[in-house]
Amino acid sequence: MASGSKTNASGFIIQGFSDTPELQISLFVLILVIYLIILLGNLIIFLVISCNPHLHTPMYIFLQNLSLIDISSTSNILPNLLHILLTQQNNISFLGCMTQMYVFVALAASEFFLLTAMAYDRYVAICDPLHYIARMSRKHCAGLITAAFTVGFGITFGFIILVSKLSYCASRLINHFFCDLSPLLKLSCSSTFSVEVLIFVEGSMLIFNAFLLTLTSYIFIVSAILKIQSSEGRQKAFSTCASHLACVITLYGTVFCLYMRPTTSYSLKRDKYFSLLYIALGPVLNPLIYTLKNREFHSSLIKLKQRGFFFYIGNAT
Repeated sequence: MASGSKTNASGFIIQGFSDTPELQISLFVLILVIYLIILLGNLIIFLVISCNPHLHTPMYIFLQNLSLIDISSTSNILPNLLHILLTQQNNISFLGCMTQMYVFVALAASEFFLLTAMAYDRYVAICDPLHYIARMSRKHCAGLITAAFTVGFGITFGFIILVSKLSYCASRLINHFFCDLSPLLKLSCSSTFSVEVLIFVEGSMLIFNAFLLTLTSYIFIVSAILKIQSSEGRQKAFSTCASHLACVITLYGTVFCLYMRPTTSYSLKRDKYFSLLYIALGPVLNPLIYTLKNREFHSSLIKLKQRGFFFYIGNAT
C-alpha cells in the first residue's frame, strides 16, 4: 500500500496520440478548430437565450443547460489535449486526473437525464398541451434541471472515491488522451472488482432508465402525432421534437458505438478516436440541430446582432 500511495502522489502520464507522431500537428489543428466551433456555437445559444425573455420557456431553458454541459465537458478535456499535442508535456497530477474523470462522467450522466427531461417536455407539449403551462411551470422546469445535475454528480461521486483509493504501483502511463476510467483501472495493482461492479450497476441503470423513459415519451408522442388528421398538423407537431430526437440519436449512437461492441473489435488505438468522436460530435452538432431551422432563435439572434452583441458573426442566419 505504501508503494501505491507513493505512485498516487506522483500522478500519471497521459500517452495521448504519441503513438502516431506523424499526426500530431494535424490533430492539434483539427481539435483546435473543433473546440472553437463548440465554444462559439454553444456560447451563442447560451447568450441569445439569456438575453431574450421571450425564449425563457422550458424548451429553451433546457437547451441553454445542454449548451452549458457541452461547453463544460469539452473544456474539461480538449484544452489539456491541445496542450499535450503542442508541448508534449503529458504529466497530470493524481488529483487532477481524478477531478477530470469525475467531471467527465458526471456531466455525461447529467446530459442523459437532461435529455430525458427534454423528452418529457416534448411529451407534455404534444400529448397534453392544455396542461402544459401547469405541468412545465418554471418551478417544475427548475426542479427537473436540478434533479438532472444532482443525480449526475451524485451517482458519480461513489465510484470516484473507490477509484481514488486504488493502488497504482505499476506503470503510470495512461493509454488514452485523458483520464478515462477503463485505461486507468488497468494500471491498478489492487482489486478493481468492487469498482467494476458499481460502475456496471450504476451505468446500466443510468443508461437503461434514461433510454426507457425517453423511448416511452416518444412512443406516446408518435402515437399522438399519428392521430392528427391533417398532414400539415402532423408535420408541425413532429417539427417541435425533431431537433431533440436528432440530439438523442446522436448521443446514444456514439455511446453504443463506443461501449456496446463485441470485445473482439476493441482496439486501444481505435478507441481513442471513438472517444474523441463521442466527446466532440454532440457539442458540435447540437447548436446546428437546434438552431438551423428555428425561426424564433434566428429572430432573436438578429436582434442581438443589431444591438452590437456579436460583431464577427457572419450572415449564417
